[in-house]
Amino acid sequence: MTRHPRALVVLGAALLAAAPARAAEGGLQLVPELDRLVVLFVLFLVLVPLLNALLFKPLLQVLEERAQRIEGARARAAELSARAAALVSQHDEAVQAVRLAANQERAKFVEDARQAHQARIAQARAEAERRITQTRSEIAAALEGARRQLADAAQPLAREVAERLLGRRLS
Repeated sequence: MTRHPRALVVLGAALLAAAPARAAEGGLQLVPELDRLVVLFVLFLVLVPLLNALLFKPLLQVLEERAQRIEGARARAAELSARAAALVSQHDEAVQAVRLAANQERAKFVEDARQAHQARIAQARAEAERRITQTRSEIAAALEGARRQLADAAQPLAREVAERLLGRRLS
């Protein structure tokens, strides 16, 4: 208010010109005196533009700026909320992608382990089959050798048993 001393002067003059209503001798006077009415009208005409320029326009401008700041803050909040939602969505997609990659890697690892296990089992079976075949061959060879030995030993033994039973020597 110290920036506008003219407004203070006009306001002071208006206050000094105003007088309390008083009752006239014949009763209450409803129509004011003409000179006072003119002064009030002139004060009104002077004060309206001054108050408009000094009070109402700055006040309305401050209120408008405040409304714009509030609207701007709301817009920024909406923008930040949208960005946050986008980042959360992006993060969720990244987590899903990593989870999918980890599951695929885990499945590949399990499959590799299963194949390696199957290969070891197949190798062990092949080794067991080879040993069984080798042992069967050895047993068959030993059996054949034993049969030959028995066959070789059976002839003289049979001859000896027959000679003893007959009590004579066979030719």
